[in-house]
Amino acid sequence: MSASSHGHGHGHSLDPTATEPDPHIAPTPSGRAVRIGIGGPVGSGKTALVAALARTLGPTLRLGVVTNDIYTTEDADFLRRAGVLTPDRIEAVQTGCCPHTAIRDDITANLDAVELLEERFGDLDLVLVESGGDNLTAVFSRGLIDRQIFVVDVAGGDKVPRKGGPGVTTADLLVINKVDLAPYVGADLVVMTTDAHRMRGELPVIAQSLVTDPAASDVAEWVLAQLAAVRVPAA
Repeated sequence: MSASSHGHGHGHSLDPTATEPDPHIAPTPSGRAVRIGIGGPVGSGKTALVAALARTLGPTLRLGVVTNDIYTTEDADFLRRAGVLTPDRIEAVQTGCCPHTAIRDDITANLDAVELLEERFGDLDLVLVESGGDNLTAVFSRGLIDRQIFVVDVAGGDKVPRKGGPGVTTADLLVINKVDLAPYVGADLVVMTTDAHRMRGELPVIAQSLVTDPAASDVAEWVLAQLAAVRVPAA
C-alpha cells in the first residue's frame, strides 16, 4: 500500500523535523481554558503523566481532561478509577481511526469533548487532551491545543530522541519518562538527553520518573508557566 493510500498523512517527508501543514486555524485563547495536548508512543506513560498533573494541579485549577483511544475508553476509565478528578471532569473520545487523525486532521470529536466540559463547568482554567498512542510524527493541530507535550520513555531505547520526528523536534515540551528504568533497559540517559537537546535547539526537555516524583513537579511547573503565558482575559 502506498503512503498516499494509507490515509494517515504520515511518511510524506524524510526530513525528521518536518511537519505537515496544519489544516486548522488557531482560535484566540481569550475567555476560554488553555488546552495542552499530551502525545507520544504507546506505553510511554502519557496517561500516568495526565494522572500526576491532575493530582498536582487539580486542587488549585479548574481542570478537565479529554482522552483518546481508538476503540475503547480505557485511558478515561483508568483516570476515573484512580480518582484524580471527579468522573464528570474526564471525557473519552473513541477515535475509531489513527490517533494522529483525531488530534490533527479531523479534530471535531476532540473539540466537541472540550466544549462539553466547558459547558458543564463554566470557566475552566485548563484542559489536558491526551492523544492515543502514536508514532514520532504525531503532533496536535493548533486549532485544538495551545501547547503540546510529547512523551517518550527510556524503554523505547536511548536512540529515540535522535530519530527525530515532529513530535520530538517541535513539541513545546519533550518529556523523557521512566528514567528510573534506564539501568534495567540499557538506556544511557546522558546520550538520550544530549541528543534531545541537539534535536530541539532551545525547546525544553524534562527527564522525569513518576516513581521518584509522583507529582511530576517539573512538568507541572511548566504547565503553570504556559497558563500565565497563553491565557488572555476576556474583553
